[in-house]
Amino acid sequence: MTGIQAKERLFATHRMKLKQVEKIEFEYIRHRTQTLIANWHIAKGQVLAPSIGATRTEEDFVQHIAQTVDTDPNAGWIFIVDQLNIHKSESLVRLVAQRCQIKIDLGIKEKSGILQSMSTRADFLSDATHRIRFVYIPKHTSWLNQIECWFSILMRRFLKRSSFTSTSDLKQKILEFISYYNRSLAKPFLWQFQGYPEAT
Repeated sequence: MTGIQAKERLFATHRMKLKQVEKIEFEYIRHRTQTLIANWHIAKGQVLAPSIGATRTEEDFVQHIAQTVDTDPNAGWIFIVDQLNIHKSESLVRLVAQRCQIKIDLGIKEKSGILQSMSTRADFLSDATHRIRFVYIPKHTSWLNQIECWFSILMRRFLKRSSFTSTSDLKQKILEFISYYNRSLAKPFLWQFQGYPEAT
């Protein structure tokens, strides 16, 4: 989730009163933005190993995957991701090869072997025989990635009405909300959509 703004409201929110709605100040000071990289544990319905920082680069994503795998180093991991180029990077291939103890020549980026192209890297990363693998959802299907559903919860229940004095305040409060959510509200998503009825 990119571009999370650390907005500081200029004036305090007026709490809800009898027959009056809550009034949120519309003017704000913006203290830069942060990016949240997180995982959704499908069976537990919890956010796992969140990373919050100023950027969403290849290095940020690889570091996030490494910290996630470190939570259970010997487990099998399946990451459902979109088609973003940092999800098919050279450093991600190298991380997976190292963690899965795959000792083969990976080739040279844009020249040969597994590292040759984004498609050869994606094939390697999605190999079902690997203990750590990636499943790439088709373009324009973000609703298939359940972390996107949780990002919507974060926006509606927390970010929309909050005020932050700095990016570090924003980061701390997001981590506190995630901790609260995991303790008190966590449950798996139940898919309700049955498809559109066929036209007659």
